[in-house]
Amino acid sequence: MHAPVIYTDSLYGEEEIRETVLLDLMQTAAVQRLKGVLQHGITGLLGITSMTSRFDHSMGVMILARRLGAPLKEQIAALLHDISHTAFSHVIDYVVGAHNEQSYHEEVKEEYLHSSDVPAALERHGYNWRDFLDEAAYPILEQPAPALCADRLDYFFRDSVDLGLASHEQVIQAAASLVVNNGRVGVQDVEIARWMGYTFMAADDLSWSNFREVGLYELAAQAIREGIRAGILTEEDFWGTDVDVWGRLASARHPGVDELVKLVDTRTQFYWDEQEPTFYVRTKIRTIDPDVLVDGEFVPLSQLDPEFGRQRQQYVERKNGTWPVRADAVR
Repeated sequence: MHAPVIYTDSLYGEEEIRETVLLDLMQTAAVQRLKGVLQHGITGLLGITSMTSRFDHSMGVMILARRLGAPLKEQIAALLHDISHTAFSHVIDYVVGAHNEQSYHEEVKEEYLHSSDVPAALERHGYNWRDFLDEAAYPILEQPAPALCADRLDYFFRDSVDLGLASHEQVIQAAASLVVNNGRVGVQDVEIARWMGYTFMAADDLSWSNFREVGLYELAAQAIREGIRAGILTEEDFWGTDVDVWGRLASARHPGVDELVKLVDTRTQFYWDEQEPTFYVRTKIRTIDPDVLVDGEFVPLSQLDPEFGRQRQQYVERKNGTWPVRADAVR
């Protein structure tokens, strides 16, 4: 038997965890590896964005799901939802050419989970690891965009604070307004829904689909691809940590790799250049349209506030498409 653990989350505060299956899973090598995988990949390693790890996020999603009344099985799914994220997280989507959906970790989840120490930990508690492959089976954890869910909410809450777009108090107020209705997550207050919708777009513009960050992702991906071609890395190395993988590239002393690694720098400047781009890139545009509880039913914010719906649509149209990027190193 495990003694209860008091886990302190930077957003949600203290959470007492008594469930032995959760405590066992938290100690698996696969879950512990996520401490070395930064949520923002290369920009986190460079210090441009926060050092929040996939472990921090996974624990936060689990805590948020349990506070929303998710059953234990869904809490397990929440803890494991990012288990197959590679080193540098979504940078690897750029490596394999999946910029738009950013779903490589989902495509390899079954293979990675099967090879990890998670199935044995689950079996000791009477669970089949395959039951946690389909996140769509857990509606509090995961919903298709632009709906709210514990996963989307947790990374939004964390990043909005880290990016200076929200105070901790605003996030706690928003979390307190969350409600589950017919298995879906929404909010009870239209003003909070409006704040969430606009702040989410601001976070996307400032970070998740930011021109500079996307440029750095693509350059890091090019360095990783060149490292694979040069035999410095293999795809097996994707299952290491950010520091280990980047350290191998940075110390490779390979001309092609060195040139790209030097460009992955806070001093590199990025420009929209249709005449002489260094590369073209696409990325995933993220927005939400929060459901609001009105007379016992969920109504999308865009229906209650058509101006928000119009601005959200304009934002998506403005950001979508292929970007011609020129990257200039500062000599």
